[in-house]
Formats: sequence, C-alpha cells, structure tokens
Amino acid sequence: MELSSPAFQRGGPIPKKYTCEGEDASPPLNWSGVPAGAKALALIVEDPDAPIGVFTHWVLYNIPPTLTGLPEGVPKRPEVEGIGLQGVNDFGRVGYGGPCPPRGHGPHRYFFRLYAVDSQLPLRPRARKEEVLAAIRGHVLAEAEYMGTYQR
Repeated sequence: MELSSPAFQRGGPIPKKYTCEGEDASPPLNWSGVPAGAKALALIVEDPDAPIGVFTHWVLYNIPPTLTGLPEGVPKRPEVEGIGLQGVNDFGRVGYGGPCPPRGHGPHRYFFRLYAVDSQLPLRPRARKEEVLAAIRGHVLAEAEYMGTYQR
C-alpha cells in the first residue's frame, strides 16, 4: 500500500493549519494498493519524539476498505458515517489531535500508519491505540507509513 497527503511532502513540515497552533484539523490523506482481502483499515498517528515517550495523536479504525483516502478535517466524533470509528488520543480526546510539541524542543516526527486488516475490528468507539493494535495483531494484510515533521 502507498500512503500520502496532498497537504505536505513525505518527511516535510506539516502545515500549521493541522496543528494545535492552527485549526487542529486532520490533514487530507490518500492511499492506494489496499489488498483485495481487506475488510477494514486502521490508522494510527504517533509522535515518537515526545518527552514522555510515544504520544498518540489519532486512532481511527473500521475504515471501509473501499475508501481511497480521508478528507481534511474529519469530525472529532466517536463515529463518523462513511469513515469509521475514532478512538481516544493521548490528549484524552476523541479524534485527531494535531502536532503540539513543547516549544524549543526541536522538530518532532509524526508517523501516519495505515493498516489493512482481514476483518472488522470488534471494538466500540473510543478505543485506545493499544486496543486497536491488539485487535489487528495477526490480521494485518498490508501497511503503509507516511511521516511529517513539526516544531514550535
């Protein structure tokens, strides 16, 4: 699978609009190459450079495998019709929470990881990253990664 965003280049800076200093809207994403046997997709966005360790910014799962991307600004609700279920990020909120690294901490990397799985995940809305990762274990058909950076 291939994952990309029309909002920023691979390895490039994430525009302020998609951060806590802007609108905090989720960036648009595009993907291709979802395997034929996929029954759902899951997306996890993390910052491994956070001072407290890996910080989870977005957990989205049971995405229809027929989708080829996400629009900008996915609503921050537990269930988004036609898109999937959203979990709780490490800000303690449902949906996307944009980059918001400490000032003067240098650039942080934000990894967008998309997983194609062979079954719908038996999870309710508001799941945590750990629950999603446990549910997809042994069911991943393919995965893709896209990374952007941000610093304040």
